[in-house]
Amino acid sequence: MSVEWQETFNVSRETYDDLTRYAELVGRWTQKINLISKASLQDIWQRHIWDSAQIYDLGEPKGTWLDIGSGGGFPGIVVAIMAKRDNPARKVVLVESDQRKAAFLRTVIRELQLNASVEATRIEALDPAGATVVSARALASLSQLLGFADRHLQKGGSAIFMKGAQWQNELSEAQSAWSFDHQAHTSQTDPTAAVLLIKGIHRA
Repeated sequence: MSVEWQETFNVSRETYDDLTRYAELVGRWTQKINLISKASLQDIWQRHIWDSAQIYDLGEPKGTWLDIGSGGGFPGIVVAIMAKRDNPARKVVLVESDQRKAAFLRTVIRELQLNASVEATRIEALDPAGATVVSARALASLSQLLGFADRHLQKGGSAIFMKGAQWQNELSEAQSAWSFDHQAHTSQTDPTAAVLLIKGIHRA
């Protein structure tokens, strides 16, 4: 399965090797801290790695990519791995308030020599980042995520939010409080889920 998805996302052998090393680190650390559920370790490639990889090409190629609520590094670490050779000037900043998870993220960044850093603080406490991209996966409601994006995106930037089967309900709710342009891309790993590309965010 992993090789099939490698071809789908057209990643190099070197990038695939880095993703494999990352998967090994997630598996090792998950035995100690709750990075992902132990049940999903058996399907880490489709459920986590390739699920994260699908958003890479949606982001602006320049500037800072801010990944909020990074947890075990999905999607932020995957984005940083893919950018390592494709776009080495791309800086990825991962925001994760759990100190143990932040330590894990720093370990991955160091071992894989990624152009990334970790902010071990709550998103609300972070100074405005002026990012060109803000991403999040399984973090909060769309309305709340838009508030974070509004604070941390530079003018003209875009938000990329990965949402599950109820994404249309979240979208309708968010549109009552926010004005924004959006594109909904069907997830390549789960046909009931969506990747929302959002721009022009301001309060309604």
